[in-house]
Amino acid sequence: MMRHTPIAEEYEQHKGRVVDFHGWGLPIQFRGIIEEHQHVRSKAGVFDCSHMGEFMVCGDTAIAALSRLVIGDLAALPAGRCRYTALLDKNAGIIDDCVALKLAPDALMLVTNAAPLARVAALLEMRVPGIANISDDTAKIDVQGPLAFDVLRDNGFDDAQQLGFWNVMRRGDGVIVARAGYTGELGYELYVPNDAAAPLWRALTSHPDVAPCGLGARDTLRTEMGYPLSGQDVTIARTPLEAGMDRFIAWHTDFPGKAALEAQRAADDYQLLTPLRSLSRAAPRSGYTLRQQGRDVGVVTSGAFGPSVGCGIGLGYLPKALAQPGTTVQAGPRELNIVVETPPLYKHGSGRNPVT
Repeated sequence: MMRHTPIAEEYEQHKGRVVDFHGWGLPIQFRGIIEEHQHVRSKAGVFDCSHMGEFMVCGDTAIAALSRLVIGDLAALPAGRCRYTALLDKNAGIIDDCVALKLAPDALMLVTNAAPLARVAALLEMRVPGIANISDDTAKIDVQGPLAFDVLRDNGFDDAQQLGFWNVMRRGDGVIVARAGYTGELGYELYVPNDAAAPLWRALTSHPDVAPCGLGARDTLRTEMGYPLSGQDVTIARTPLEAGMDRFIAWHTDFPGKAALEAQRAADDYQLLTPLRSLSRAAPRSGYTLRQQGRDVGVVTSGAFGPSVGCGIGLGYLPKALAQPGTTVQAGPRELNIVVETPPLYKHGSGRNPVT
């Protein structure tokens, strides 16, 4: 039986088409994937991301314990900053990629994905003293697009203007606002109590510049940016080095799987997750084999038509020697011609968040 978010009853008003996403009933689209995609690129879209997991960690001891479980140094993370990180198993396989939000010097919220939530919760509750799983009490709404701040300002969130990219604040009303996102546009993520979620969603979607958006547009937007999807591009079978997470690894710290990761780095012989661009509108699809000169060399993990780039795009794993911009390979039974690209696949001007 599917679970439903506190916003689920609002979908029908916008004719949302609901699908099963890792056990959650979430909208795949409202007005259409391409229309929603383009609206985010030009104005602003809102996404119900309340299926995500949230954990509150308080106190230096608990934060240090959490830091020893992930590849990033969370103890040294300054208050008001966010950090992308990952939980690994002993073989350096990625259990989950997640985001740490440092709300205060002694308070941190960890945001995790829906699919591995039960395993992640069990691990964290066993290893981090006093951690609170607030997932069932917390809703998450993302506001994304070049007009995202204007929309927030018009809804009483004018204090969000102070946030730089990858910064976070906890407002006096308890709402947590992070300047972040999964689309490549200016974006904000709002964490609110369940009972406040539907009224906030209604207010945001009533704004003339806003369109409600579903999983379909979220997927095409993130693929154009080269952002991986947990459980698809990033899995327990892949390591942070393979997933291109090198810059997020705090090698000076200890974490599960570090020895395996160091051995992989020393051997310097592994596949890399890399952006792919089709030479036509046809898209490489997840599971397609990548071939070069008649031999299998890799696999596609994500693929879609990119509305903003006008061609098929995707992500896939290739050996390091082939994961170089300009390399050509073929994908799938029709042998689509594919070129390896540098991220992001979609490049534009003022709207996009900087990556630093």
